[in-house]
Amino acid sequence: NIQFLRGLNMKRVDAYLSSLGYCSRSEAKKFLKQNEVLFFENRVFNPSTKVNHDNVLVNGEKLDSEKITILMNKPSGVICSHNDSGVLIYSLLPQRWQNRNPKISTIGRLDMDTTGAILLTDDGELNHKLTSPKKDVKKIYEVTLQNPLKGDEKEIFESGNIILNGEEKPLKPAKLTILNDKLVHLEIVEGKYHQVKRMFAYTGNKVVKLHRLEFAGFRVDDLKEGEFRVIEDKF
Repeated sequence: NIQFLRGLNMKRVDAYLSSLGYCSRSEAKKFLKQNEVLFFENRVFNPSTKVNHDNVLVNGEKLDSEKITILMNKPSGVICSHNDSGVLIYSLLPQRWQNRNPKISTIGRLDMDTTGAILLTDDGELNHKLTSPKKDVKKIYEVTLQNPLKGDEKEIFESGNIILNGEEKPLKPAKLTILNDKLVHLEIVEGKYHQVKRMFAYTGNKVVKLHRLEFAGFRVDDLKEGEFRVIEDKF
């Protein structure tokens, strides 16, 4: 039914395959020959065939989502960057996801030695929304300290009066939960450079281990380091 097909958001099959990382556009002809790609149960061989996302099967499976968001428990020693040398966080993802265009990027960053909850997405709008300083996105960290707490840290962090080195504005109030004199949970709504480490440096202490328990309401309690899952929730 041509009228029905016109009502769908149609795009060339090679455009879908390349943007979702299955193959490059130049490889599409070969990919279609070597893999069973069906549109409404009809096998597709021509890269210029117009299809819509929801009715394509590749080797019996639906196409990956047009936009993808992933929750990962970031391991230590992994870098949140596309360009640095070393082990990049994206190398932990399936190759197909690494090939997507636009690229998958982390929402904010965690330091190389910091572990825990991080979201990755190719949805630029969502990335902007969750990194915007105006949004007050909640982050909870488990912090292991070198020295015992002095006792006034909770009050200092909750005051909203801390001005970190090199900053002009004070930090927004942060919530400190003390587990023992060297282990705490810290809840913040900002994401300034090395913020948690700088906050404890401000009180004369040093962070020796940092794990993010929660980001934007997502926790990684059920994920081992390096494990990830696709987030289906609507933001």
